[in-house]
Amino acid sequence: MEFIIIAEESQAGIRIDKFLSENIEGKSRSYIASLIEDGKVSVNDKTVSKSYKVIPGDRVEVEISEDKELEAIPQNIPLDIVYEDDHLIVVNKPKGMVVHPAAGNPDSTLVNALLYHCQGKLSGINGVLRPGIVHRIDKNTSGLLVVAKSDIAHFSLSEQIKEHSMTREYRAVVYGHLREQEGSVDAPIGRSTVDRKRMCVTDRNSKHAVTHYTVLEEYKDFSYISCRLETGRTHQIRVHMSYIGHPLAGDDVYGPKKVITELDGQCLHAIRLGFIHPVSGEYMEFESELPEYFSKFLRKIENR
Repeated sequence: MEFIIIAEESQAGIRIDKFLSENIEGKSRSYIASLIEDGKVSVNDKTVSKSYKVIPGDRVEVEISEDKELEAIPQNIPLDIVYEDDHLIVVNKPKGMVVHPAAGNPDSTLVNALLYHCQGKLSGINGVLRPGIVHRIDKNTSGLLVVAKSDIAHFSLSEQIKEHSMTREYRAVVYGHLREQEGSVDAPIGRSTVDRKRMCVTDRNSKHAVTHYTVLEEYKDFSYISCRLETGRTHQIRVHMSYIGHPLAGDDVYGPKKVITELDGQCLHAIRLGFIHPVSGEYMEFESELPEYFSKFLRKIENR
């Protein structure tokens, strides 16, 4: 179902999520926000963020599936908890788990598991579908995430991400050999105008994005690398490495057409996470081991 709404003079300056929740009957603001996040909302044929404020004459298009409105419910799903206190929780997310409910993944997400484990005690700043979620990693990316249990933690952690002071290191296997053993990719990332599920390097409606990489090991057809995020855009490492000609092994979106199916998605793991505790002021750093799927693939390409 598609809605097309033209903004009127009296609606000037209203946030797009509020504007749509007032104009589409039966759809909450948090549900609208999830549609915006998923690229289902465009203004004058361009995708926007939920903070966009409408201008009179704006042509707003909304794509809504026939599915019932999403709701995050507690589910008893095992969690690999690395650290937990009254203000935050650090978890090691497995490959294949979605972080929060969205169209196509209404349940069995990390949020559903956290709601059960924390008995609903998560920061509500990010809405009912993303309680406590400060940053995300893709469904088929494994590794460390910090989730806010209190609002004070959410504000502090979000600010650290904004200021680029949070340590976020990933390990990845990419195709080919990089020209330099160390380097940075500084290229803006925005949503593709051709396929809204894809991101791309573009100057149009994009955000500043920087990824620093170091080559750890080279194999016949692949390289094992470390990536440190300076910014945290959607699919950032996957887009940046593909942009410089070295897509991630197993990536069925940004990689070659012949996909390494045994990996079930990109070979990418969030191995290290560091931040200043919002209350104690202490710097905390956590590291997780490479998961078996990753180690197994490294052993395989090492023996080629």
